[in-house]
Amino acid sequence: MQQNSEESDLGRQLAGYGLTTASVFYYMPERPKLIQSFVWQFYDVAPDHPRLERFLDYWRREIDAAIHSVEIAHERLIKPSEWRLAAFEGRLN
Repeated sequence: MQQNSEESDLGRQLAGYGLTTASVFYYMPERPKLIQSFVWQFYDVAPDHPRLERFLDYWRREIDAAIHSVEIAHERLIKPSEWRLAAFEGRLN
């Protein structure tokens, strides 16, 4: 049975992944003075960012656009001190 995306996103966060936003600034070879941007949000592990590295490697191999620069923002949404198991004993009416 396949997990839905919410379960897998939570699982990634519990495994140490954080929400990463990458802004890739690039230009087409025929218009080097026109800088464009591509923004992508995904879960990745800091500080190595293996998923981002794979994406940038793919870009360099397959896309006919030169990367000018990349800006990265990363935030772990669930931190170890914030996650705890809570037990509830009681009655809800």
